[in-house]
Amino acid sequence: MSNKTPKNNYQFWLIVSLAIIIIAITYLSRSSSAVEITQRRFDEMLRNQDVKEIVLVNKEVVEVTLKREAIEKTQYKNLLLQQRSPLALEKGPHFRFRINSPENFEKRVEEIQKDFEVDKRVDVKPDTRSDMTNMLINLGFILLTFFAIMYLMRRMTGSSGPGGQIFNIGRSRATLFDAENRVKVTFNDVAGLDEAKEEIKEIVEFLRNPTKFTNLGGKIPKGALLVGPPGTGKTLLAKAVAGEANVPFFSLSGSDFVEMFVGVGAARVRDLFKQAKEKAPCIIFIDEIDAVGRSRGRGSIPGANDERENTLNSLLVEMDGFASDSGIIILAATNRPDILDSALLRPGRFDRQISIDKPDIIGREAIFKVHLKPIKLAPDVDVKKLAAQTPGFAGAEIANVCNEAALIAARKNKTWVEMADFQDAIDRVIGGLEKKNKIISPEEKRIVAYHEAGHAVAGWFLEHANPLVKVSIVPRGVAALGYAQYLPKEQFLYTTDQLLDDMCMTFGGRAAEDIVFGKVSTGALSDLERITKMAYSMVTIYGMNEQIGNISFYDSKQSEYNFTKPYSEETAKTIDNEVRKLVEKAYERTKKLLLEKRKELEILAQELLAKEILFQNDIERLIGKRPFSQPTTYEAYLNGQENTKQETNNQKQNPADNKQSAEIAIEPKSAE
Repeated sequence: MSNKTPKNNYQFWLIVSLAIIIIAITYLSRSSSAVEITQRRFDEMLRNQDVKEIVLVNKEVVEVTLKREAIEKTQYKNLLLQQRSPLALEKGPHFRFRINSPENFEKRVEEIQKDFEVDKRVDVKPDTRSDMTNMLINLGFILLTFFAIMYLMRRMTGSSGPGGQIFNIGRSRATLFDAENRVKVTFNDVAGLDEAKEEIKEIVEFLRNPTKFTNLGGKIPKGALLVGPPGTGKTLLAKAVAGEANVPFFSLSGSDFVEMFVGVGAARVRDLFKQAKEKAPCIIFIDEIDAVGRSRGRGSIPGANDERENTLNSLLVEMDGFASDSGIIILAATNRPDILDSALLRPGRFDRQISIDKPDIIGREAIFKVHLKPIKLAPDVDVKKLAAQTPGFAGAEIANVCNEAALIAARKNKTWVEMADFQDAIDRVIGGLEKKNKIISPEEKRIVAYHEAGHAVAGWFLEHANPLVKVSIVPRGVAALGYAQYLPKEQFLYTTDQLLDDMCMTFGGRAAEDIVFGKVSTGALSDLERITKMAYSMVTIYGMNEQIGNISFYDSKQSEYNFTKPYSEETAKTIDNEVRKLVEKAYERTKKLLLEKRKELEILAQELLAKEILFQNDIERLIGKRPFSQPTTYEAYLNGQENTKQETNNQKQNPADNKQSAEIAIEPKSAE
């Protein structure tokens, strides 16, 4: 049983009580209120001798009470039940109306009753009263509004205890992780980021054993900035620091500083560092710091009071204000380092910038092993093959692939997850959801089949094209009627021949349509977009055009206010002409290749129409093996591992030879 006392939430219950009281008063007053009628209707009631009592209130309002037997009449009962409860029918007054002159009203009553017997006449009774009901309702609404505003202000501050009023809105919203509230993520849960982990582990070591570094005259770094694309594991790495470090860990987002009130962001920065100094040694982690650390003066209105800039100024002062031996280290993460203020990035604030890129094949294998631990795997699942088939995938995308594979296997009522499920998951992540029930006409299906076969044949017989893994004419995603999966190489530099072959492979679908049908379709939209961007990049960015020369018009700063092109109109015309020539040359080359391989194109297209999906081994069976002996990334990875193992075994078997080679390498140095 918990010993914690319930939070003092009296304002909420006070608001509820006031609302109940106001509703009750309103209901009761409405139940006892009379129905509005006209004076002519009253005259009719009086003539029929249905009136029991007449009260003149404040010489303005006449209240009429009916006799008991008159209430049962349909004409009155239906009118009363529309605004009164059945229990309140017996209680008067039942009707009311306003008058202009009390004297004229009394004369009219006497005139109507002049022929009545004396005991059946009804006299007008004057009455003076104050409307307390309306006063109570108005007062209740005022109190209800006041306490509701106070309650909302209290909730907006993010605090429900004492001191959580609007006056404390400048308090920091950082989440504190300490010995009582620890994060369960450790460095073992972070894979594929070995270099970044070493840097982060050293930062944790700075706090655990600072004298190890200060004894030699060094200073502990004040901060480290994690930079990388989305999904690469920046926040996960920070969580691992929180789980591994035995020091308090403050975590918050850059947007937590920004508020609609002026001066709140700067106040929260000061409060954050005040708390950190009290808990030192500690770590502060600011996720998405670009929300508050954007370059000053960019996009601001002249003369305006920019709250974000004031917050950044306060952050810069606080980071520069505490001494290096205060035991506070700041970690920050962003995927947009180009827009950060230069004063924030200088040494002394963020001394280290840790780059976290997308993992290579070795890193992807390690990430797959982490995410595959809770999944029941079939014996045919090859982690190395999965890593090779997901080039360019970040850690978040790999986690999504593993989860999708498990869901696909569960949907098929399998007892474990097979390799085919992972293939379907990769296809879904890359190409979108498979839509087998989408209605496509036979003519459209034939066009798609030849389009995809053109891609496959062009890539198959081009030396520098990426090897084909799978080609399908099953619709995927929003508008994709066909889908071809390639296995890009793990490389960072591309030659002109490689880019030209890639353009020709991309042109394969459009060229196949032109050859077979004598006309083209809109299916090559994404292909043309990619080709156009590639051609302009070769001409204007990479300097791969003889006419333009070794000139690059690429702006790495990407200034927001660069409204002019860095070249003249004449150069722009030359660029357009050269791009057009480059694209036409690639198209003619692709068309010539497919005309030479027309037989292979027909074979693959007909097989696609029959099976809808073809794999690499199917293409080898139909049109033969690829005429280029280039190992894929997967094969190169396996061969590299085997060579490494073989070298290790040779070193173990021949230690004397290794020693001799080491001595030979040392001799020239000693002779010097």
